[in-house]
Amino acid sequence: MSDNEKTTPREAGFAMPPEWAPHAATIMAWPDRQELWGERLGEAEDEYAGVARAVADFEPVIMVCNPGLEGKVRDRCGANVEPLAIPIDDSWMRDSGPIFVRNNEGKIAVVNFQFNGWGERFSHEKDDSIPLRIAEHLGMRAFSAPFVLEGGSFFVDGEGTLLTTEMCLLNENRNPAMSREQIEQGLRDYLGVETIVWLPYGDALDTGPNATDGHVDGVAQYIAPGEVMLLAPSDSSVPDHKLGQENLRVLQEARDARGRAIEVSILDVPGEAWFANSYLANGAVIVPTAGEPRDADGLARIGEIFPDREVVGVRAAAIAFGGGGPHCITQQIPVGDPA
Repeated sequence: MSDNEKTTPREAGFAMPPEWAPHAATIMAWPDRQELWGERLGEAEDEYAGVARAVADFEPVIMVCNPGLEGKVRDRCGANVEPLAIPIDDSWMRDSGPIFVRNNEGKIAVVNFQFNGWGERFSHEKDDSIPLRIAEHLGMRAFSAPFVLEGGSFFVDGEGTLLTTEMCLLNENRNPAMSREQIEQGLRDYLGVETIVWLPYGDALDTGPNATDGHVDGVAQYIAPGEVMLLAPSDSSVPDHKLGQENLRVLQEARDARGRAIEVSILDVPGEAWFANSYLANGAVIVPTAGEPRDADGLARIGEIFPDREVVGVRAAAIAFGGGGPHCITQQIPVGDPA
């Protein structure tokens, strides 16, 4: 149900759990946008199904799809993936989907942030309604935030710290009427955090018609409280070298909400930007692969960074063509009962 009270999740005692907290399920959305995928739509369907099957080995998956595609989802994704017919424009659930918050009693609610098609790049009216539709389907309370925010643009550590980039959140195509301080307050109010750590940059190549303007999930991932994986290539000829080194400097100088220095694990392998957009499922890390020799180095390095998780490589070349990776097309539902 939609929340009509003049209150925020923080005021109501809710905060967003970290991605590594136990999941009840993962939500995805089925690709169906011919204008984006063109002749690669079939390949995108194969890869989305591959990600869904990989995640479903560790937890249930709900696949939002346009009405009439439920049978295709069942056939392509398997019995552990539940189709959910909701009209959608696109298939990037991390960004257009709901954000889930939890209170101390283990009750789960939805935060409905505004979605504007990554700075008015694409049609987004249907996608902007997804969080409330999913909240209704799950029987959860919903808080509607008065500003634009995409799930791929931030991470939380579950202990009061949020990691994001200036490149995205301060872009004038998102919330031009809001100051940095107002955005920070909005993050505190609707995600239940205290400290905002601003990296200057996202991925150097994250610009153009299918870009997100520097989402943090293209260059980083939380490992645990006070521990961050960061894309920071040592090769000075790589486009992300200078940006990664500046991000590293900022992280090394930052302190989190508990006053801790942040421990950084560097992602520095050939094709490194490819591997950053990984998703933490229950007991696993779902890592994009390209079917190339570089995959072995990337999977090995991710395994070093996440030694307690099963490393699962998934083909994601078409997903990258569309503008993302496994993290961009997934959104976790924390364990708990509906608020």
